[in-house]
Amino acid sequence: MLSTNNRIDTYSDQIRAFLASNFYVADPRALEIETSLLDQGIIDSTGVLEVIGFVEETFGITVEDSELLPENFDSIQGIARYVLSKEN
Repeated sequence: MLSTNNRIDTYSDQIRAFLASNFYVADPRALEIETSLLDQGIIDSTGVLEVIGFVEETFGITVEDSELLPENFDSIQGIARYVLSKEN
């Protein structure tokens, strides 16, 4: 079983790849995991819905309305931590 940090790294890589293929990201490698996706204009409110769909489909989890919080979906790190929290 992968450690928590290894799982977050793996999830972060998957999320970064999704963002790079579905949104305009000039250099995906330069996208820091703490970067606000909304503040940087990478995603907008519609983009958040696309990210949620990706998370549900890819990781087999259900995102509840009460979990639609900026700390869960505004950065790669936030999304990865959210996915990890849903596994436990």
